[in-house]
Amino acid sequence: MSAESHVVVLRGSGRDMVPVPEMAAFGERFGFQFVAQAIGNANRSGRVERPFHFIEHNFLAGRTFSSWEDLNQRAREWCDKVNSTYKKHIRAVPPELFAVERMHLKPLPVWIPEVYRLHQRLVDIEGYVALNSNRYSVPVDWIGRRVEVRETRDKIEIQLDARRLVTHRRIAEAEHQRVMLAEHRPPRGQRDARPDPHLEEKAIVTAAPELADYDAGLKTTEPQGSHACPAATVTSGAGVSTGTAVGRRARGRSLWSLRSGPAGTDDLASRDTRVLSTRRGIRR
Repeated sequence: MSAESHVVVLRGSGRDMVPVPEMAAFGERFGFQFVAQAIGNANRSGRVERPFHFIEHNFLAGRTFSSWEDLNQRAREWCDKVNSTYKKHIRAVPPELFAVERMHLKPLPVWIPEVYRLHQRLVDIEGYVALNSNRYSVPVDWIGRRVEVRETRDKIEIQLDARRLVTHRRIAEAEHQRVMLAEHRPPRGQRDARPDPHLEEKAIVTAAPELADYDAGLKTTEPQGSHACPAATVTSGAGVSTGTAVGRRARGRSLWSLRSGPAGTDDLASRDTRVLSTRRGIRR
């Protein structure tokens, strides 16, 4: 019996209710049908809502839980305790009545597929996949790749293709956490695998082709050490400022600023700044 829940009801109410396709398939698998109460049937509505009121005011009231696992475990213990007493409305003890009725019930299917939500995600630059404000790690060579994420009750499955799959324990609530598996953490001192050319580097060279030779020279010298990625070498070592809008090219204004000052500083007044224009070449 459903109290007009839009999770179950597609349209209509009462006997004219049409369930959503997923719920209709769920009921067919387990051999039952969803029935919606008619609008304005206060007696039946109370019968559906009363168990929630009983749980909220008898189990949840005054209790705190350390995790969802703790809540579920204590809820099961509480249900076993409550159901072990005699109930006037059924004139029986629920476990004893269930033992009598069980032989008349239909058996469950041999195989029950796991319920999951399907998501499409893009692996970020740090090697994580974001889901419900939490981030789950993947191998570093997946950076920039599109993956399929299956979210079940207990785990998160991240799949790149038919052969590569990563499984994490699901965080039940949004807690802004990072979940890193040990095999996804590169050994100390090992250089991370990065695409070459880097996406930033490729965008810069595409917007200003005249920087291609300058970029190649910077990559061979690596002035910032062996851990500098190509994009960092171009933007920080060469002093390329991407703050100027690309759309200004059509009006002949400056596109990139090549600053000869030390990388990592923001004081432009103390530097010898050369401005590269798309029409006028290089000037001082």
